Amino acid sequence: MNIAQLKENEVAIVECFSTVDQLIKDRLMQLGIYPNQEICLLRKLPFGGPCIIGTCGQCICIRLYDAKGIEVKKK
Repeated sequence: MNIAQLKENEVAIVECFSTVDQLIKDRLMQLGIYPNQEICLLRKLPFGGPCIIGTCGQCICIRLYDAKGIEVKKK
């Protein structure tokens, strides 16, 4: 399962960054998104728009393409 498959306000644990580009992976880790980190999908914007995720008390907006590359498991 990936972040894009979660429902809004659903909490999950990051498992791995399967198909995410190394540059994006490094940036996500700088923002506090690590494997075994708890995240919440706050909102998915329509028409293939970005996803807003919450972690460590902050909101981060990522492209749908990148969200599909972050594997998670439901909490």
